[in-house]
Amino acid sequence: MSSDKCALLLVDIQNDFCEGGSLAVPQSDAIFPVVNEWISKARQEGWAIIASRDWHPVDHVSFAQRGGPWPVHCVQDTWGAEFHPAMDLPYDAVRVSKGTAFDTDAYSAFDGTQLESYLRRHGIGSFYVAGLALDVCVRASVIDAVQLGFDVNLIIGGTYAVDSDSGPKVLDELSGMGVSL
Repeated sequence: MSSDKCALLLVDIQNDFCEGGSLAVPQSDAIFPVVNEWISKARQEGWAIIASRDWHPVDHVSFAQRGGPWPVHCVQDTWGAEFHPAMDLPYDAVRVSKGTAFDTDAYSAFDGTQLESYLRRHGIGSFYVAGLALDVCVRASVIDAVQLGFDVNLIIGGTYAVDSDSGPKVLDELSGMGVSL
């Protein structure tokens, strides 16, 4: 099976992670021109477009009231869990939901989602990644992808970190793993 096809992976570009959301990433609105340009490029090239999302049940283990590190965010079927309307996500984009179990958290788009199976079944060996947040779910997704043998290109202008001080460290870490920036 050939694995020379490319895809665009958009990680968690949801209302709750954007400005005005319950867990907003600073400067998150700045990614939309870059992300939309890449969506347009992916469509022109015939690449698969994959959008991951946190899709948490009420009372999820990651929420502070359960002892987790985060405020309530991306609860299934709420405004906060919707993909941000400024992203030109096509109707036929593959949607990957993660963090769907009450007592299990998932940061990576590969964690419990069968995304790897989808990519291999469609002969996709490399992809470009953008999304939120660089130091959390983007980082986890990229690390898993590299460990699974995929070629990964991180779109720098299409991602920001929750903790802006950690951004450069994450970029160094990913670059050191062979990720193209």
